[in-house]
Amino acid sequence: MEDEEAEAVLRAVGRQIKVWREAAGMRQAELGTAIGYSEEMVSAVERGRRIPKPDFLEKADEVLGAGGKLALMKEDVERARYPKKVRDLAKLEDDSVEMGAYTALHIHGLLQTREYATALYEMRQPAYAEEEIERLVAARMARKSVFERAPRPFITFVLEEMTLRRPVGGRLAFSRQLEHLLEVAKLRHVEIQVMPTDRADHAYVSGSFRVLKLRDGKTLAYSAAELHSRVIGDPREAQLLEMRYGMIRAQALSPRESLAFIERVLGEET
Repeated sequence: MEDEEAEAVLRAVGRQIKVWREAAGMRQAELGTAIGYSEEMVSAVERGRRIPKPDFLEKADEVLGAGGKLALMKEDVERARYPKKVRDLAKLEDDSVEMGAYTALHIHGLLQTREYATALYEMRQPAYAEEEIERLVAARMARKSVFERAPRPFITFVLEEMTLRRPVGGRLAFSRQLEHLLEVAKLRHVEIQVMPTDRADHAYVSGSFRVLKLRDGKTLAYSAAELHSRVIGDPREAQLLEMRYGMIRAQALSPRESLAFIERVLGEET
């Protein structure tokens, strides 16, 4: 596991499963047979080495007569599945009243379909294990709840034209991704803009970043990188990126022009 917080949750869940199993007079192999998992899996879960799926907890709860106490841990375990940097970012998103994101190399995570996100992780080298890909994609999809929470934050995106031209996942999957962009853009609290490749003026060509305004009035920035993503709390640095983001939005196509642009690209794909 990546962090102590997640490890502590999984160890606590594992101990609870072991306590209920022993109280029921069952061995690990017997529990595994009863719920459809191997003895090795039961052992790894009890030691906090593997993350139990919701199905595991539900079946173990029923077989061991835990009265819902094990099944109730599904939410905590689900959060522990996600990488720490994803959990930390999700907390900031939940506390934001306004968010702006500029992405240079791919469509922003909050706008991605499951197919697109999966394809991105499958392309990574060295290759990720299937279980890790599933974990990362699930974490990315869970963050999309920010579009539905109340009160709704105002969310804006600026995407480089290149991100709308690379058919990640194949033509069919990418067409569905473009259709999804058009659907999200219909939300009244969301605006999507496109930065055309032929724009001579560009206020920021160094990578992707985000600006988040919190409920308490504080402004934070988030610099996204493969190995060293970080939250920027220094007011001067955050203000600098906020200014750059405003300039990028002014230089990009308007939201209405951007939707027409995406529709044209979709027409070329289909």
